[in-house]
Amino acid sequence: MSSSSVPLSGYVTYPEPEMLERARTFADSMSRRRTVRDFSDQPVPRSVIEQALRTAGTAPSGANQQPWRFVAISDPDTKHRIRVAAEAEEREFYAHRAPDEWLAALAPLGTDADKPFLEHAPWLIPVFYERFGFDAEGNKVKRYYPHESVGIASGLLIAALHHAGLATLTHTPSPMGFLNELLDRGKNEMPFLLLVVGYPAAGCTVPDIRRLEVSEYATFK
Repeated sequence: MSSSSVPLSGYVTYPEPEMLERARTFADSMSRRRTVRDFSDQPVPRSVIEQALRTAGTAPSGANQQPWRFVAISDPDTKHRIRVAAEAEEREFYAHRAPDEWLAALAPLGTDADKPFLEHAPWLIPVFYERFGFDAEGNKVKRYYPHESVGIASGLLIAALHHAGLATLTHTPSPMGFLNELLDRGKNEMPFLLLVVGYPAAGCTVPDIRRLEVSEYATFK
């Protein structure tokens, strides 16, 4: 995190036809990305997860403070404890916290308080953001734009995992404070999301949804 400047290196540009083809190919690949809720227990090598996390770490961040923290979990006991805690929060959510309009919006997706994927999937990656950091003397240091920074990093991670041939689910039980307790994270860290990672289960189905066309969400001036 040095404040000095160095020459830009490693940047690669392409002729316009190749640039367009690369952009189109990547968009086509990402258009096949779907959130799944039925995961196989087929193992995924740690090395693949590590490389995807390398991609996440290339995200831009406010003041280059890199406030993201990832915990990659494959331990069955830890996954079980996370499932128990998450389902307890989800039961409260569906029974008492969620307004009727939110439940109506979720109904077409078929979600409920049962989250077996938290144990079936080979990897869980809780994502945290730092509310503040510490300097060399142990004093608090403000973090700038931590939500935005960690959101970008999480998007890159999801894209990297899809590019590697894996499926993901962004799970956000509310509240998620149990993750701090179960994973012994500091009070300066706040859970951002719980990413479920693995292969889709055999016969996996997904909701029949429509994505917006570019013309519906982007404007060119």
